[in-house]
Amino acid sequence: MFPVPVDSNGITPFQQMLASCSGALLTSLFVTPLDVVKIRLQAQKSPFPKGKCFVYCNGLMDHTCVCSNGNSKAWYKAPGHFNGTLDAFIKIVRREGIKSLWSGLPPTLIMAVPATVIYFTCYDQLRAALRVRMGSHAEEAPLLAGALARVGSVTVISPLELIRTKMQSQRHSYRELSEVIHSAVRNEGWRSLWRGWGPTLLRDVPFSAMYWYNYEKGKAWLCKHNNIREPTFAITFISGAVSGSIASIVTLPFDVVKTRRQVEIGELQAMNLSSKASSSTLSVMTKIVAENGVGGLFVGFLPRVIKVAPACAIMISCYEFGKAFFRKHNQERLLTSNT
Repeated sequence: MFPVPVDSNGITPFQQMLASCSGALLTSLFVTPLDVVKIRLQAQKSPFPKGKCFVYCNGLMDHTCVCSNGNSKAWYKAPGHFNGTLDAFIKIVRREGIKSLWSGLPPTLIMAVPATVIYFTCYDQLRAALRVRMGSHAEEAPLLAGALARVGSVTVISPLELIRTKMQSQRHSYRELSEVIHSAVRNEGWRSLWRGWGPTLLRDVPFSAMYWYNYEKGKAWLCKHNNIREPTFAITFISGAVSGSIASIVTLPFDVVKTRRQVEIGELQAMNLSSKASSSTLSVMTKIVAENGVGGLFVGFLPRVIKVAPACAIMISCYEFGKAFFRKHNQERLLTSNT
């Protein structure tokens, strides 16, 4: 029997992908109900008309959803009178079944899971490589690796998400995918496929850099404090929640701007207008400050932290658990092959 080829982390890249994939699925299962309830409450307060867009988050990434005309059976249009978040949870489960808490989830996972797998696998590979090359500055490797991994995943997924939104707004089937892409490129050029890429990077790259740096520091400190070499599930969970909270607070203004631009581009597509007409990141930020003051850039502070902290905690603790499982499996297999 041949030994399993492993990298410096003790597991193969494919095993890293499996660990991140399982973490992504579990994160979306736990976090999606929070956003479904939030959207249902929004729809109750202000019903979504045709062409209106809203941002749907499955705990892994944000997706633009376009409301279509006459689609009265859409999950976000289901009738219901809710008196708050807890009341909405109870009534949705009681009247529509527990599966309704994951309404709209499957289509978004098609892109969210691959994006998460690319991101986490690239981060681990980059961090290992950078630690060797950075020498005395190896402690800063997570910061740079996190930023680079996020740039890569956003660059790959950004055009796919834009195409998905365009197909949804124009009600195309996946058989017409190539026509949708050719039409977008013909009318607006190749760069149009990455429209919205800039604001996404402005939010996600600083977030990832801070998140991974603080996570690795926090994890190492907690391991040292508890006199253990390998982090426990609790240590990775706490480190992930705290580092995610810090990063989400610091990058909140970019999240507000990114969300507004995401909705604006989606609504322009729904009206068959060129998304070149959308505002720039700077003009959106200036408009928010002019209308609501600097405080407008920090709207949704508490909901963002409540959503991001558990998502980060669940994702990283499941990912680390998966890696530990595969590492142990590889060690046992290696011992078996040597006897």
